[in-house]
Amino acid sequence: MSQKHKRRLIQNGINPTRFSRGQVKFYTYLIPICLVMALPIVFFFMNAFKPMEELLAYPPRFYVNRPTLDNFRRLFSISSSTTIPASRYLFNSILSTALVMAASLCMSVSAGYALSKKRFKLRGAMMEINNLALMFVAVAVMIPRYFVIAYTGLQNNFFANVVPLLAMPVGLFLVKQFIDQVPDTLVEAAVIDGAGDFRILWRIIVPLVKPALATVSILSFQLSWNNAEASMLYINNETYKTFAFYMQNLSAGGSSFLQNAAGGNSTAGAGVAAAAMLIMFLPNLILFIVLQSQVMNTMTHSGIK
Repeated sequence: MSQKHKRRLIQNGINPTRFSRGQVKFYTYLIPICLVMALPIVFFFMNAFKPMEELLAYPPRFYVNRPTLDNFRRLFSISSSTTIPASRYLFNSILSTALVMAASLCMSVSAGYALSKKRFKLRGAMMEINNLALMFVAVAVMIPRYFVIAYTGLQNNFFANVVPLLAMPVGLFLVKQFIDQVPDTLVEAAVIDGAGDFRILWRIIVPLVKPALATVSILSFQLSWNNAEASMLYINNETYKTFAFYMQNLSAGGSSFLQNAAGGNSTAGAGVAAAAMLIMFLPNLILFIVLQSQVMNTMTHSGIK
């Protein structure tokens, strides 16, 4: 069979590059599923822009008739009991999340390269320890993590939001598995040409494991952005606390945060909570949309292996 005939068969049959009548059955099945899965996302957006009379209307309305930005204005105009504005919590979350993502990527790819392509004693034992760490949920290591923070003097410090989240066993495992697929001959050729470890890592390894790094980026972002543990357990100074902590308190009906949001009326503060929920959700959605193609490549490589 000629290459031209094979190409025509793929385009017209197995995986057509243009719309064909055979694809109608797939769209008939997939479009309703996509619409149902999109409903919670649309609801988040609608709720955040509803005025109070629509937000508390009965029966509840899914859509918004008169969108408004009052919920966001009220959210960023209020302060907590220690007069810390919501924008301060948001800035702390953005900064700590950026630091966690950058440090996690550097540590995962560096350690993955060393464990995959270097030969040294205890290499296998170190990887087994990392794999063992995958068994423990966050609650199981809460007390040991607290002792680490206490003994290192990071209590009531901004870096308490960063340091406990740097160790990502799943990130190291994923990146190491990808680096294992890079041929050793490619690294050896770079060494013969005079390239050092840093240059090999930056010029060869990183471009070849971009799908894994994209997945680690999403995991580290979600881990840090949604983390309120450090603000609750390690930090007393409101200046260093994160937006996830602020959101957690804001969503607790009757809390001082929610009452301050609406001038003492916790019912009217529901709009502020809806705006804060959208702010928490939107960065996760944007990051996944930007990196989703790389994440799909990660799943494809894992399946092939």
